[in-house]
Amino acid sequence: MLRLNVIDYIAQILVIIGAINWGLIGFANYDLISMLFGGASSLISRSLFALVGLAGLYVISFLFRQEGQEHHGRRHTAADLS
Repeated sequence: MLRLNVIDYIAQILVIIGAINWGLIGFANYDLISMLFGGASSLISRSLFALVGLAGLYVISFLFRQEGQEHHGRRHTAADLS
């Protein structure tokens, strides 16, 4: 199992927020982020959209991480367990 750090958790939360917002747009034509923060062109909304986009790109790195990387990229072998 991958060990996640604080940045990983923040990125996941931002991606989930973005996914929920896109789901609302797709199913109900309702943009929650824009509604909460004063429209799609407001600085806060645009900043949040940008952060969600960056978090999405960051989360792609999860696909390339190896499981078991717990000690600076060194994988445990059977010899380490004995």
